[in-house]
Amino acid sequence: MVDPLAEVIALLRPRAVYSKVISGAGAWAVRYSAFGQPSFCTMLEGECVLAVDGQQPLTLSAGDFLLMPATPGFTMSGVAPAAPVWIAPKTGPAPEGEIRHGSPEGPPDVRMLGGYFAFDSPDAALMVSLLPAVLHVRGIARLPLLVQLVREESLEQRPGRELVLGRFIEVLLIEALRGAPLEGAPPGLLRALADTRLAAAMRHMHGDPARAWTVLELAKKAALSRSAFFERFSRAVGLPPMEYLLAWRMAIAKDLLRRGEVALVEVAERVGYSSASTFSTAFSRHVGQAPSHYARRGSPVLA
Repeated sequence: MVDPLAEVIALLRPRAVYSKVISGAGAWAVRYSAFGQPSFCTMLEGECVLAVDGQQPLTLSAGDFLLMPATPGFTMSGVAPAAPVWIAPKTGPAPEGEIRHGSPEGPPDVRMLGGYFAFDSPDAALMVSLLPAVLHVRGIARLPLLVQLVREESLEQRPGRELVLGRFIEVLLIEALRGAPLEGAPPGLLRALADTRLAAAMRHMHGDPARAWTVLELAKKAALSRSAFFERFSRAVGLPPMEYLLAWRMAIAKDLLRRGEVALVEVAERVGYSSASTFSTAFSRHVGQAPSHYARRGSPVLA
């Protein structure tokens, strides 16, 4: 049986990793405008306060890990109050060397290793919407180690660098999501997978997306009545079952079309359509353009 979490992370296709060491001393605060791309941070020593727009402030301590899949605006500061310095990550140049906030002299009160990357998936927005806006994880020893490995690999120019970084980030994401607290989790993938009955249905949906699933069949896989399954799934995921299944099928189709490795009729079969014409109609309705036009934006699909 497939693992829906691993499938979603793999289809996101993380790439273009950048990492940096950040430290602060004395009274300091920085305000970052919304970045929109995924970012991460592991605390090496000391404490700081993170206030993400729309979220309760968090105190980050040594050993903590933080992931923001679509980085909104946020303020980070030391324990002592200070007026924030504004930073625009999209327009400012990527800094070289360690970034120091507050007093430039003496040992730092706090040090962290942070970074950001990009998702190469054409459906990144859909899949990111299934993840928590902020993941704050404590007590997972492998996460700081993985961040350090990402840092070391990103500084080198060795053969296979981009592939290795992509795999490191995939593992980092999975470890972070595994360790994320499930209590009070917002609607999305983690909340659904934490429900053993919904998880069973989702594994079937991901394991055989070409099957002509009905809500009743999926409800039976979850050992629930049709109405109970529909309501429980919709509440946990944030999408009704058939809408989620359609979105997942189209995400697979987009990925296949973009890579251009299989014929259109095979793309149709893999996502549950009996012919290329019925798939083309559904794809055009969902995406807003024909599969052949979409494919031309990447590698040409095979005829």
